[in-house]
Amino acid sequence: MAGTVIASRRARLRAAALTLPLIAFVGVTFIAPLLSMLTRSVYDPVVADALPKTIALLRVWDGGQLPPDETFETAAAELLAAREERTLGQVATRVNRIEPGLRSVITRTARKLARVETDSWREAMIEAADAWAEPSTWRAFRRAGQSITDQHYLHAVDLDRDGSGGVVAQPESQRIYVSLLGRTLMLSVAITALCVLLGYPIAYLIARAPPNKGNLLLLLVLIPFWTSLLVRTTSWIVLLQSQGVINDTLVALGLLGDDERLSMIYNMNGTVVAMTHVLLPFMVLPLYSVMRTIPPQHMSAAASLGASFARSFWRVYWPQTLPGIGAGSLLVFILSIGYYITPALVGGRTGQLISNMIAYHMQQSLNWSLAAALGGILLACVVALYLLYDRLVGVERMKLG
Repeated sequence: MAGTVIASRRARLRAAALTLPLIAFVGVTFIAPLLSMLTRSVYDPVVADALPKTIALLRVWDGGQLPPDETFETAAAELLAAREERTLGQVATRVNRIEPGLRSVITRTARKLARVETDSWREAMIEAADAWAEPSTWRAFRRAGQSITDQHYLHAVDLDRDGSGGVVAQPESQRIYVSLLGRTLMLSVAITALCVLLGYPIAYLIARAPPNKGNLLLLLVLIPFWTSLLVRTTSWIVLLQSQGVINDTLVALGLLGDDERLSMIYNMNGTVVAMTHVLLPFMVLPLYSVMRTIPPQHMSAAASLGASFARSFWRVYWPQTLPGIGAGSLLVFILSIGYYITPALVGGRTGQLISNMIAYHMQQSLNWSLAAALGGILLACVVALYLLYDRLVGVERMKLG
């Protein structure tokens, strides 16, 4: 008996050991980057690490009048030290996100302070830049010095904090993220609906076709998976642009004048068309895998009981395909909400999605914390959708075949 227990335990340990490479792979390529992103969205210690004594003094400052002379002296010393350590640029960039215009103030002040000797650092700093005579400048330093901050999430939803620390709306000219997120969600819903409308009859045709024809049709659906995403997207540029194939054909047929060419690219239309084409196989394949398991006799039995084709389809066939629709819809929506390459190439100004703004902050503005906050909000939307689907439909009903 004891030997059997030991053998069973060893077998379980061997089975668990076989999963270790997969667990390590998932941890390194998915969990670790995800945790790093979520951490960066709320943890920003640049200013606190570079100016620790200044931030400590500002925490006990009332924020009304200018700080005392000790704060000026400490700030001047730490700004000069940051300049020597080549971290001043990072500090200036971080503070500038709180109060635009302070980057040049900080760098200019440090440069001038390095050339002066004075007994009054207050006067020296104010002489270097008038902004030091404004309490708002010091409040910006105090906010930037918070290692744990909700600032990036507030900016990601077009909010900010005023001088008293209250949450207020961003100026109207700077409110871009909520509308962009709304556009992303609405576009993802629209693309999912289009994929259902187009993919359902395609999957039905493949499932009901004879084996040889069905395999050929399935091959045509799979071909896009073997074609580069970049090639498929640029092909739509060739087709949809003003001097493209579709417009040239319509002009040649006399349906449009040469000066009446349709604007089908570098806008929302181009994004919808290209993304629907790219994501359509992700809807067709789950539907097909479910439809092929539905016995044809079900429809025949309904017809034999006097039901019309439409009634048989709606009452018998359609309910059995709902797990495939759910799986395909969830897959298409999750993919489309984070799509980047296709909107970047064919979307133009009006066809950009929130993923393009995340890429902008990662590659150009280098505001990685804000990019991480936007990514965190997208992740929350996906998790919320999953939980809603599980509550309304049940994940256990989702089938891929």
